[in-house]
Amino acid sequence: MKSKKNLLEQVKSLPHFSKDSLCQLGKPLGLADATVDTYVSRFLKHKEILRLKNGLYVSADFFSKNRSDISYSFYLANIIRVPSYVSSWSALQFYNLTTEVIYSITSVTPKVTRNYITKAGNFTYNSIKKGLFSDFSLMKGKVADEQSTRLDFFIASPAKALFDLLYFKTHQFRGVRFKDIKTLVEELRIDIDEMDKKEQLKFYTMTKEYTNHE
Repeated sequence: MKSKKNLLEQVKSLPHFSKDSLCQLGKPLGLADATVDTYVSRFLKHKEILRLKNGLYVSADFFSKNRSDISYSFYLANIIRVPSYVSSWSALQFYNLTTEVIYSITSVTPKVTRNYITKAGNFTYNSIKKGLFSDFSLMKGKVADEQSTRLDFFIASPAKALFDLLYFKTHQFRGVRFKDIKTLVEELRIDIDEMDKKEQLKFYTMTKEYTNHE
């Protein structure tokens, strides 16, 4: 149907879209919300769109053109669970501080812990108390298409990415002595010497507050 094809064409250039926005796009085409729901089911069945989570999608066309760019994966991670920022292993790899193979984009959120396994990748969200949901910034991503869609994303600083990794790995530094932190970092094969000196100082300052000093 022409209206179905027109609807799909309108979302091909979007980095993501919701079912609500699809319903809005369908109104000028004379499509009722129930009809749009039917089209969404068909788009999914024919793999023309991918589900990120309930009510949130990306066109297969846009995803295939941008899937190899890490900024798009990080952009999606920010979108799937709001608020959140990329951290831990994913951020450390982005900063070239680890060579570990990453199979899931790891983020931090003040909401409950959750995992999303999607056709667009796997996304893990670790819950952190609001007071520690900090020290992240908006990173400029690539320009994705002729419409100048920029795939910016929130990511932890190198220091906070490492702090978050240890925070969750040690169950909030339970029983960890401050003097053992460097050894713990080395065991995880994190190249902390490659981290900016100011970031190293910030990392040790943060961990000192949460570890034992005996």
